Amino acid sequence: MIRDRGRIKWTSMMLPEHVKMLRDWVKEDSFEYRKQLDEQQLEQMNDTISSAMEFDQLVTITHYHSHQYELVIGKIHYWDGLGQRLHIVDRFEEIHQIKLNDIYDVRVAD
Repeated sequence: MIRDRGRIKWTSMMLPEHVKMLRDWVKEDSFEYRKQLDEQQLEQMNDTISSAMEFDQLVTITHYHSHQYELVIGKIHYWDGLGQRLHIVDRFEEIHQIKLNDIYDVRVAD
């Protein structure tokens, strides 16, 4: 039976810079790429955000942050038109500032 040690066997012969580059490369493989939205989806999100702000409803927002899609559940505190950001207050009273360009999906939470 062959007892292969995998990467351990090769890292002793590699420079630390090469090992770091390989680790970064593996980390980059897990990155998700930003998806493009069409005009219908943008209009539907706009309607959902407007009604959620008007009726003070909980929303579930999927947004792109640091190469991953994240989920935020909370109420829309206000819309910053100058900075193009939504300010969301979650149930732990933390404020999340989400850029409008980073939002992928908005749904009213039940």
